[in-house]
Amino acid sequence: MSINSLGTQVLDEKTLFEEYNKVDVAIKRLQTFEPKDGYYLAFSGGKDSIVIKALADMAEVKYDAHYSFIEIDPPEVHRFMREYHSDVKFDRGKASFFKELQWRGYPLRQMRWCCEIIKEKGGTGRLIVTGIRRDESNQRKNRKMVEPCFKDSTKRYLNAIIDWTDEDIWEFIRKYDLPYCELYDQGWKRVGCLFCPMNYHRKTHVEMYPKFVNAFILSFQKYLDYCKRRNLTASKRFKTGEEMFWWWINERKTSKVPDQGVMFE
Repeated sequence: MSINSLGTQVLDEKTLFEEYNKVDVAIKRLQTFEPKDGYYLAFSGGKDSIVIKALADMAEVKYDAHYSFIEIDPPEVHRFMREYHSDVKFDRGKASFFKELQWRGYPLRQMRWCCEIIKEKGGTGRLIVTGIRRDESNQRKNRKMVEPCFKDSTKRYLNAIIDWTDEDIWEFIRKYDLPYCELYDQGWKRVGCLFCPMNYHRKTHVEMYPKFVNAFILSFQKYLDYCKRRNLTASKRFKTGEEMFWWWINERKTSKVPDQGVMFE
């Protein structure tokens, strides 16, 4: 059965005067703002992008889906996308995370270069549809349904499910029996980059992905060597790249609820 034939009788809320169906509203938003050249659909392989892509199909709007490839996304996410979303284009930019780390240094919660350099380069001149939701974090509570891009004036964003909750997302996925990445069934709340400083499960990543640990330590060592050549502060603080890596992994948590990336989840 195609997703267009399933109907949309879920996610109803009682308002003061009438029922409010979030699925119907999201579909209407997608149809209303559809550009002539179609949407640039930002796809990450996470639950929210799965839902927004399904809604775009239900709305029968034109779009091309793009995934900004980064080598530190979980292998399970890449396998899931290739199996269930083969139409999504893997965009490989000029920047490699590990090569950038070797001279930019480790990304921190307050100062992350990786999203801007690698994750958010696509969509120039396009209307980008995303799965961003206010319910995701404190930082996103004031996000709008339609927004400009402050770093690229040629881009705009349509956040068609901005008012959905986590419960809405999972209800929709169950209702339409949408495949999703296996990591969610293992207790993961988000399936973004491994060892991301915004992810509170980084120590789990260490246990699950030892090859990635080795790749990080090697890049940290190269960054430390870079710092030594330039007499930078890190060269005085750490003796080895491994010591730097473990300090980074055990960085103290912030009291704020983390944002899940800047734009694309």
